[in-house]
Amino acid sequence: MSRIGRMPIAIPAGVTVEVAENNKVTVKGPKGTLERVLPREMEIKVEGAEVLVSRPNDLKKMKSLHGLTRTLVNNMVAGVTNGFEKRLEVNGVGYRAAKSGKKLTLNLGYSHPVEMEDPEGIETVVEGQNLIIVKGIDKEKVGQFAAEIRDKRRPEPYKGKGIKYADETIRRKVGKTGKK
Repeated sequence: MSRIGRMPIAIPAGVTVEVAENNKVTVKGPKGTLERVLPREMEIKVEGAEVLVSRPNDLKKMKSLHGLTRTLVNNMVAGVTNGFEKRLEVNGVGYRAAKSGKKLTLNLGYSHPVEMEDPEGIETVVEGQNLIIVKGIDKEKVGQFAAEIRDKRRPEPYKGKGIKYADETIRRKVGKTGKK
């Protein structure tokens, strides 16, 4: 049995979980509402203050969908209660981030500043000039937007310049040495 798939998901106070036809799950909480259509083979039941996910048979595809479905519902419940955030650091001389309204402006050593608009449901906060925090209730959207920001200038291994996740370590390389 799937160890993750079998675990019940506790529904905190103030959160409602509804399962409609075709496994359309709606989770409402203090931070907002999330909707998602999950694989229809899985059986999702709300019993009291917890959600249970069960699979119809032990085929390999069903086993892999079991844990996935449970994790997706759990992330929706966690999102509407606490929300998710990713922290990005901007490293490099003259590299900086600024925020005005919904527009994030990045100076990353290019001839022009890079401007990015906050997508719906996502909020970016700039602390100082080199820390960007991406916040939201949808884990997938938060991770995707953080990855798009990082892609504007990935960290390089020689000087460590670029945008990296706060918990990411950059494997450093030694530069070239001249002949004597």
